Amino acid sequence: MIIVIGASSFIGVHTVQELLKQNCKVLVTGRNDKFKEHYDSLGCEYVNLDLTNKDSFKKLPTEGVEGVILLGGLLPANAPVNLDETENAADYFAINTIGTINVLEYCRLNGINRVISTASYADVYNSWNKDRPLTEDEPRGYKYMGDHAVYVMSKNAATDVMEYYNQQHGMSNAVFRLPPVYGVGPHGSIYINGTYIKSGLQIFMDKAIAGEDIIIYGDKDLSRDVVYVKDVAHAFYLAMRSDKTSGLYNMTSGKAVTLQNQVEVISKIFATSANRMSKIKYKPEVKNNTPSYIFSMEKAKRDFGFSPQYSDFKVMMTDYKNDLDKNLFKDLFKY
Repeated sequence: MIIVIGASSFIGVHTVQELLKQNCKVLVTGRNDKFKEHYDSLGCEYVNLDLTNKDSFKKLPTEGVEGVILLGGLLPANAPVNLDETENAADYFAINTIGTINVLEYCRLNGINRVISTASYADVYNSWNKDRPLTEDEPRGYKYMGDHAVYVMSKNAATDVMEYYNQQHGMSNAVFRLPPVYGVGPHGSIYINGTYIKSGLQIFMDKAIAGEDIIIYGDKDLSRDVVYVKDVAHAFYLAMRSDKTSGLYNMTSGKAVTLQNQVEVISKIFATSANRMSKIKYKPEVKNNTPSYIFSMEKAKRDFGFSPQYSDFKVMMTDYKNDLDKNLFKDLFKY
């Protein structure tokens, strides 16, 4: 049995679907019963779990667990907190760091050898560039301001504790370092520094559907290494089954896509007709808010045979559009 903690998350729903496709027995948890009916219909036992409460883990099985995929946590995109008015640093550490320790202790006490969790690609923000793929050995360096700062710290601390349990208690824990993850889910709008706004990807798609002009701000050749949720879900399965899995892994497509290419692909795939294709316009004087970045995927390939199937952005967005047309998970996410 594999336990997925945080199965009510975007990545969690897709990961459970992949695990079931691979004929795994899955137990899932969430913070409330919102997704219970969905998982009941799939034959997955559903447990309401509070990551911050050690007693809550008494609800979980003590035998027959192969490993745990930990996707529950607090993300800035889900936090309506304006840092100029209030401070939620303690919440990040309580949920993301202490919550991880609670999961690790549950596993240690019950002879479960592996937890696979996630970390932020912004932990190496100071090294981002377009020419050199960053490996897992890149030293940390990140911004100490903004809504991602304490989030990154809390996930770094959790990553370090995972490695502590590897070395101190002989576990084989792993952490996936994730960039923006694309795919059908509830992220059309997100919180940025407490303000709820439409995501850049959603703006591109909405403009393409309406046949309206799409504006590229700043450097049209700025490139980003994004990843598709189905690749991430499959990577969890592969990593869980490999004896070599341990430590930090980049979990991206390993292939950067420019803003220009993103807009060109989206404008074609999401156009409602050939006569209503969006025109691309440029405002280079308005600076982009992030540098270019690309990550190496060699370690994941070496340790558990992972090779992204959706690294080509056109393939990724074509599948994304097909899932939207099928209303995949629309009853869960209300996108």
